[in-house]
Amino acid sequence: MRAIARSISQCRSALQHQACQYSSGFVRRQKLLTNTYSGFVYKHANNAEFDIFQRPRFSVISRALSIDAAHVSNGDENRAGPLVEYERRIAAGELVDGDACQVGTLRELQRLYDELVQSADACRLDRYTASAKSGRSRWLWSRFIPQSSSSPVKGLYLYGGVGTGKTMLMDLFYDQLKCSWRKKRIHFHDFMLDVHRCLRKHKGVEDPLEVVAGEISDDAILLCLDEFMVTDVADALILNRLFGHLFSNGIILVSTSNRAPDKLYEGGLQRDLFLPFIASLKERCVVHEIGSAVDYRKLTSAEQGFYFVGKDLSGFLIQKFQQLIGEHEAGPQEAEVVMGRTLKVPLGADGIAYFPFEELCDRPMGAADYFGLCKKYHTLALEGVPIFGLHNRTAAYR
Repeated sequence: MRAIARSISQCRSALQHQACQYSSGFVRRQKLLTNTYSGFVYKHANNAEFDIFQRPRFSVISRALSIDAAHVSNGDENRAGPLVEYERRIAAGELVDGDACQVGTLRELQRLYDELVQSADACRLDRYTASAKSGRSRWLWSRFIPQSSSSPVKGLYLYGGVGTGKTMLMDLFYDQLKCSWRKKRIHFHDFMLDVHRCLRKHKGVEDPLEVVAGEISDDAILLCLDEFMVTDVADALILNRLFGHLFSNGIILVSTSNRAPDKLYEGGLQRDLFLPFIASLKERCVVHEIGSAVDYRKLTSAEQGFYFVGKDLSGFLIQKFQQLIGEHEAGPQEAEVVMGRTLKVPLGADGIAYFPFEELCDRPMGAADYFGLCKKYHTLALEGVPIFGLHNRTAAYR
């Protein structure tokens, strides 16, 4: 009877949630969530100067907003989530006005957040409330009666063009999740490197993918993958079985991508073996397009230039490199990548690396090498970038 009463209570809460509307001021105003990156700008004059990269910051707009922008409807100030936080930042003047496409995405993220809060127990999100005894009971019961352990909450797959704010929106969502929840936010390429590393560790096991999926789902039930993009045939061939195990373990996927699900790994080798993954992805996630035509990267200092063009400017580039490292002495260094391998850096000091283009991009290097480089160095000077065409498209891709 208690279970029936609990189900009725959950249905009533769901109906109330459907009837709830977000603040009327939010609907009228169609705001924009955008991230302004302040980068360096140089002046190629007698004493060429530029400012060093700074951390990302929100742009501020000098426009008075209505007082009710900080609140959600029905006077419920205890609500939380990405949409509520967005309203708070609008009222504080931390975000600029904007674009209905991002507003629609925020509604989807808020809907998912509310569903997760309501179904946190059923999804086993809280790492401190899931008891070992209940886990053993579920395992024993499943031995006699086969049952699906997929999450009752569907994930979200966001896709759209570059500069539409996908990563910023997902970060806003992720930052509102409870600290006690089993959650993880990681770049897709980093995630796949971890998967391959674990597969090597469990080599010889009957089904290593099942073991790896178990380790992933034990660590995080809510998995947020940024920049979902499949280009490697090895990744494509294991994704279907890996996520089959993950979804069966109750994983909830939130992902961003430049491509719609049906466009993933388009034209790739043995793509027919990848198609079942696309079907399961669409089954377990709500697919939402951020249809904005605006590239917000171009609205900031990025449009003022980041590149030194011309063969005669190599001396100018090395001069700026020396200014950046200051009193530190540059010399050959190494960056650790995966499986104990290292990447040789021609010149490096104080978190800054200097490479000729041929040495960094015209050699057989992969994502692991570049991730290792990015983890050790915050700034990269790349000399001799050529004009790209069909003759050097592999180097251009790197």
